[in-house]
Amino acid sequence: MFADSLPPNLNRVGSQFLVMASNGNYQYGYNDGHSIKTETRSAGGVVEGFYKYVDANNELRTVQYTVRDRIPTRLNIGIMLFMSCFVSYMLRVNMSVNLLAMVQPIQKMNQPAVKPMFNGTNANDTSATMPMPTAAAVHNYGPRYNWSSHDQSLILGAYFYGYLVTSLPAGVLAERFGPRNLVGSTLAASALLTALTPLAATYGMWTVVVNRAALGICGGVLYPALHNLVSRWAPPDEKGKFVSALMGGTFGTVVTWPLVGVLIETFGWSFAFYVPAVITAIVVAFWLIIVADSPAKHPRIKKEEQDYIIKSLGDTISKQNLLPPVLKMITSLPFLALLVLHFGNLWGLYFLLTAAPKFMSEVLGFKLAKAGFLAALPYLARALAAFGFGSIGDYLRKKSVFSVTTIRKSFCLFSHIIPGLFLVGLIYAGFDPYVCVAIITLSLGFNGASTMTNLQNSQDLAPNFAGTLYGIINFVGTTSGFISPMLVAHFTADRSTMDEWQYVFAIGAAAYIIPALVFVLFGSAVVQKWNEPKQHESKQTTKQVQETY
Repeated sequence: MFADSLPPNLNRVGSQFLVMASNGNYQYGYNDGHSIKTETRSAGGVVEGFYKYVDANNELRTVQYTVRDRIPTRLNIGIMLFMSCFVSYMLRVNMSVNLLAMVQPIQKMNQPAVKPMFNGTNANDTSATMPMPTAAAVHNYGPRYNWSSHDQSLILGAYFYGYLVTSLPAGVLAERFGPRNLVGSTLAASALLTALTPLAATYGMWTVVVNRAALGICGGVLYPALHNLVSRWAPPDEKGKFVSALMGGTFGTVVTWPLVGVLIETFGWSFAFYVPAVITAIVVAFWLIIVADSPAKHPRIKKEEQDYIIKSLGDTISKQNLLPPVLKMITSLPFLALLVLHFGNLWGLYFLLTAAPKFMSEVLGFKLAKAGFLAALPYLARALAAFGFGSIGDYLRKKSVFSVTTIRKSFCLFSHIIPGLFLVGLIYAGFDPYVCVAIITLSLGFNGASTMTNLQNSQDLAPNFAGTLYGIINFVGTTSGFISPMLVAHFTADRSTMDEWQYVFAIGAAAYIIPALVFVLFGSAVVQKWNEPKQHESKQTTKQVQETY
């Protein structure tokens, strides 16, 4: 009865076997005539097996099972990637809500019945009523400051300018000194700066500007350093999930806005700084306990998981601290294609998150900011889709369905081309605000596929310098945050109607689609020769770099 599909070493009653490895892996099995069992423990501590037996009705039963002996350490690393981005965005976006409670509310015009002033009436006649300004109801959320709209724009923009200062060198710093301490120290400093914001406000607007700029300097380090960490921890067929974890910032935005609103109304605006700072400090403590720069440096990782990660990465990660070959980077055609692709991604992202609400407000008369769920929906769609696309991409890579280069290029259809077409669709969407929200949500949702294109390609080209590469493309891409609002202002300076916005949407669509076409033509997922500059310079002959799967 057991003869079918038996392992060769169990085809006789009474047979058994046991194989042990030095790393703790094993394989064993037996056949006692009444039941048969085999079990294997492999990389990562995964135990798989099956057993067969004859039940009371003389029917053959087969049971298969898989057991993991513990949570993989790299899963904990992925969770901390998510949480670091989550709290970083909490500190980044809270000011946009907090500032409303920190300043004197803008006066509104009271509009009583107005008598004609120059239609046979003396202009000095006091009975001729003018619209009079009346102060909006002022809630007692804490001290309020007389900061003008220009002052407020400086406060909100200060983070952005500080962010640019460190986004470029952050990758090099992570590669030289390790991402664990770099991220931990900058997040701790960010928590402290946020907690000191109420005190800074008492000294004046410029003190807050300096505080926010310093916060931006700390924030600019985060993503290049995290990309460096991913390059050290993520097996090739799991990189999509690891990069998707960097979408924690999107969830941070969604959670922070309603959270600080409740804190302001309940305890006052100062607590809207204190609470996020405390949450960040807690995350920093877990970060320093859980995270290590690499599997080889982690004190609690299982030997088999460590060996599995190191073996899967092969020789793409150097054990030495290498100086990035900047000249070779900036003259590399695949890297330049990635640079263009990332710029297009950030252009579309900033455009949809800033210009589209302006369009719906001024053209459609729909106040997106007042529809809390609708305002959060595009963010949620992008984050959830990122995990979906990342998982699909990892599956395709694990099964070797396509080459990595083919996966990167084909996913540009979802991350760039389809979102660009949705922007074109906004031109013909009519004047239904909910249709526009749906289009924006779908556009940002499909853009979640960027976890399989521009957000991951730096890991492919040069794992040793993934942080540096991402720092460069993020520095250049962030400039779209300045350019796209200026472009919108240019076309809508005199009028803001559908006629003017057609040009804005067309340019936005082109900024999405053209970079995707450039990447399809010139992009690559092959590890570049300059990933190991010293090694290749010492060789007399060169060999073709093989693409990993």
